[in-house]
Amino acid sequence: MITKLKIGGVPEHFNLPWHLCIEEGDFANNQLEVEWIDYHGGTGEMSEALKTGQVDIAVMLTEGSIKEICDGSAFKIIQTFVESPLMWGIHVHADSDFHNIDDLKHKTAAISRYGSGSHLMTYVHWDNQNWNTEELDFKTTQNLSGAQKSLAEGTSDYFLWEHFTTKPLVDKGIFRRLGDQPTPWPCFVIVSTEAFLKKHSSLLPSILTPLNNKSSHLKSTQAIEQNIANRYKLKIEDVKDWLKITEWSQQQIPKSDVNSTQQKLIDLKLVKQEKKYTDFIFDFNATF
Repeated sequence: MITKLKIGGVPEHFNLPWHLCIEEGDFANNQLEVEWIDYHGGTGEMSEALKTGQVDIAVMLTEGSIKEICDGSAFKIIQTFVESPLMWGIHVHADSDFHNIDDLKHKTAAISRYGSGSHLMTYVHWDNQNWNTEELDFKTTQNLSGAQKSLAEGTSDYFLWEHFTTKPLVDKGIFRRLGDQPTPWPCFVIVSTEAFLKKHSSLLPSILTPLNNKSSHLKSTQAIEQNIANRYKLKIEDVKDWLKITEWSQQQIPKSDVNSTQQKLIDLKLVKQEKKYTDFIFDFNATF
């Protein structure tokens, strides 16, 4: 019997292992019909999709997932997907008068939505500059194209988004990058709802085994740099640079990463209620 699943994620190069598993029949071999849904609005948009049942599983940013669970969302982290940090480029419009990070103090940040990575990482960035995060000002723009429009119109001043995804806009002279802000934690985790896991946890090995096999061998796949460059409209030299700093994971997120991420969110006053490690993760041993 075929089981249909809907998986959500950003339309970025990190998620190539999912697409290859779909295209090469790895999920189908396990009696799974997997539909991938792109979420241009990122983790904030995916959180809503999980809550409303539009997707069964989502590949979300670690900080956004942990904030959602701290705030009471009935989510569980199934495992880390990408264990290396995410490199957030700090972008302004190329025609703006902003040329240094210090120029952005007291300026308006474009974010996709509240609770998204672009929102949470702006707090991290301000905190690293020793600026008062209570003075932050935001303009919601839904996604990258919305932020591009907002920066051009001057309704916001700067925007944090993944370095290599926005590199083509920098190369075209639309954005200017003033610097980078790496996440202090692994960047992507695989998340589902407690309701889905209660009914369908037995499907997880059929999903994770081929996915983890694909991600663990991705870098050694023939012509992988050219494949990524073609699919995601990136320069091959940028793909090579990205692959050097990117590592996928096949393991559950460790307690140390959960605790450090949660503590940072507490320090930034982005979450109020501290939770235990077991509140965040799906426990395979308790299920199988």
